[in-house]
Amino acid sequence: MEDEKKRELGKFLQVIPTVEFCCVYGSSLHPKNRDKASSMVDFILGVSDPLQWHSQNLKLNKDHYASWVARIGGAKLITEIADGIGVGVHFNPFVTWNDKMLKYGVVQMHDLIEDVLNWDRFYLSGRLQKPVHILVDNLDIGHANSVNLRAAVSAALLFLPPEFSEV
Repeated sequence: MEDEKKRELGKFLQVIPTVEFCCVYGSSLHPKNRDKASSMVDFILGVSDPLQWHSQNLKLNKDHYASWVARIGGAKLITEIADGIGVGVHFNPFVTWNDKMLKYGVVQMHDLIEDVLNWDRFYLSGRLQKPVHILVDNLDIGHANSVNLRAAVSAALLFLPPEFSEV
């Protein structure tokens, strides 16, 4: 991804609370994508305290959340659902920003690291096996993700038949 596009997407981080990790991925970032106008950009945001982060973000960007979540339980309900029912990630989809459609998933840094290194839930680690562009990386998740990528290649090789072509 070119630096200009990276800077442009990085500006989204100015309208949300501080994050320790941020990467973007999605088909709209792929150079051969022809339908850039309708494609969604996906963000993964790693934060130290999701409850505190969502509390702050609800004050700044209440419209990013489903109305019933904000009205009924707020940040506490958001984090309980993400941890209890989901995979530790809360996604806010269909967020319009700067004439772009995006979604962002918020995860506690500890959970992100566990998934990347140990395939704890194999949710974020799977997403980080796609081409991603890291915008913020305070804990060097990019380096940890190289372990994830090598493990994925190793696992894929184990599933290949004894003879195979490069194709």
